[in-house]
Amino acid sequence: MRIRIMLAVLMTAVAAPALSQTPGAAPAPAPAAVEDLVTVELDTIAGRIVIALDKGHAPLTTANFLKYVTGGKYDGESIYRAMKYGDTGGLVQGGITSDARKLLPAVAHESTATTGLKHVRGAISMASQGPGTAQADFFILTTDIPGLDANGADQGFAVFGKVVEGMDVVDRILASPVSATKGEGSMKGEMLEPAVKILKAARVDQ
Repeated sequence: MRIRIMLAVLMTAVAAPALSQTPGAAPAPAPAAVEDLVTVELDTIAGRIVIALDKGHAPLTTANFLKYVTGGKYDGESIYRAMKYGDTGGLVQGGITSDARKLLPAVAHESTATTGLKHVRGAISMASQGPGTAQADFFILTTDIPGLDANGADQGFAVFGKVVEGMDVVDRILASPVSATKGEGSMKGEMLEPAVKILKAARVDQ
């Protein structure tokens, strides 16, 4: 049920008509300083994805993700969803589906209106049921989807980094086969079959 709710919320946000830049939205942040970037590698059966987490602009979300990485909680889990958006893009979503006991307490929401980070190609963001409910599930975009950014009262989702190597892997995952029957409602037809196993997640900048 937890995953179904998160997927539904994410789909609703993407389908929202307000995809233009929010008036008065935070300007794009200055490039993160090298010391504010934390590099993480997701070794999947589809290939290697390297992500630079931005602890300078999104410290809480980065710290939360790192707890799952360094605790080995993503090892053996999967990227299980491929959601198409537009003609060629979309997003892939992964996280913990095998054992809810691996989940940590939810992290406070860091809005894109505050961080200045945006839902652009390569961005990694936290899936959630709403502000302050994100735990382990994350998604990576293969195209810009500004409708996922904060917009007025809509707090959107929390971007906290960007893929720096392996977008070809993410693109391949998005194009992978999906089940025609798995998933409910608007998510039907978006569940990868088979899911892409995460062999190991590790911090690689230490």
